[in-house]
Amino acid sequence: MTTTRQSRAERDAITVEIGYALVSACFLGAVMFGAIAGPTLVWSLPAAVEEVLRTAGAVVAGLLAVLRVVHVLWRFGHPR
Repeated sequence: MTTTRQSRAERDAITVEIGYALVSACFLGAVMFGAIAGPTLVWSLPAAVEEVLRTAGAVVAGLLAVLRVVHVLWRFGHPR
C-alpha cells in the first residue's frame, strides 16, 4: 500500500471542489424540482396528479443531484 502526502494546496483544492459539487447539485436539484412540481403551486390540479408531480420532482431532483456530484468529482479526479 502506497501513501502519498498531499500538500496544503491540494487538500484545499479537493475541499473547494467537493463544496462546489454539493452546492451545484443542490441548485440543480432545486431547479428541477421546481420545474416538475412547480405547476402544483400555480394551478389547481387533482390530488393524484399533484402527488405524482411532487414524487417525480423529488426523484428526478435527487437523481440529478447525485449524478452532478459524481460528474464534478470524476472530472476533478481525471484532469485533461
